[in-house]
Amino acid sequence: MADKQISLPAKLINGGIAGLIGVTCVFPIDLAKTRLQNQQNGSRLYTSMSDCLIKTIRSEGYFGMYRGAAVNLTLVTPEKAIKLAANDFFRHHLSTDGKLTLFREMLAGCGAGTCQVIVTTPMEMLKIQLQDAGRLGKMKLHPDGSLAKNEMYAAQRKLMPETVAAGSVETKSSTAMQITRELLREKGIAGLYKGLGATLLRDVPFSMIYFPLFANLNNLGKRGVDGPAPFYVSFISGCIAGSSAAVAVNPVDVIKTRLQSLNRGNTEDTYSGVTDCIRKIMRNEGPAAFLKGAYCRALVIAPLFGIAQVVYFLGVGEFILSFLPKKGH
Repeated sequence: MADKQISLPAKLINGGIAGLIGVTCVFPIDLAKTRLQNQQNGSRLYTSMSDCLIKTIRSEGYFGMYRGAAVNLTLVTPEKAIKLAANDFFRHHLSTDGKLTLFREMLAGCGAGTCQVIVTTPMEMLKIQLQDAGRLGKMKLHPDGSLAKNEMYAAQRKLMPETVAAGSVETKSSTAMQITRELLREKGIAGLYKGLGATLLRDVPFSMIYFPLFANLNNLGKRGVDGPAPFYVSFISGCIAGSSAAVAVNPVDVIKTRLQSLNRGNTEDTYSGVTDCIRKIMRNEGPAAFLKGAYCRALVIAPLFGIAQVVYFLGVGEFILSFLPKKGH
């Protein structure tokens, strides 16, 4: 994107459209990722991504897979717009005669990742509460899918109260607006930014890996020295770079997910910070726990960024802006 000068309004439109399309396509996998990452030893409902999605559909219906999607769809436009536009901005100002060293590419990615957490942190905070509500509200399942009597995740829930009927569990999940109001009332703006440090630790390295890797992979597919790469090259480059960066930072994503989950089952650990979270996961679940949901995250990020790059390079934003009246007309 460094060699393609695009106006800021076009960048914002491209990033927003790409985010909306991408989130709609991959959100069920993202929900599975959150629930798998939040599972602790002794409180496992799901054995895999497919098992999680099947059980979610059975117990919560098809739209249960889209719990929290409204938050993402609302905030993904500014989040993706900031990420893509900030990376372009930093690449442009760090380049010398249109050239960037690998270090400066990583520096631009670092700037983009730092800027995006303004929106990413509260978006992830709200999304995780909504995505994990179904897991917390379910009775523990045996491997064959039958309900185990008298076993329930008795989460202490101010934000998402449960009502338990005889032989069944009915969960009344709060909406994103209710959770937001509750957090603002109890903790102020800091409540929405819980897990900010972990989000920075995830998004900054992600962008430092993703953007340079994408740019260099995309350059390999260019037509000639100055010609643009075909859209399929941009798509494949976005998928490879996105999935690689996603797996690389997955341990931090697990920590971030655990820290931002406000409600827990009565047998599940709570965490006071990043260091405490790392220590307890290592002690109780082992190093492998940091890879929970890694393949789900790769499956989410790959098409998300592939779609983003195709929309960006096809110039959808520029096309839309071409219909607006020009100044002086």
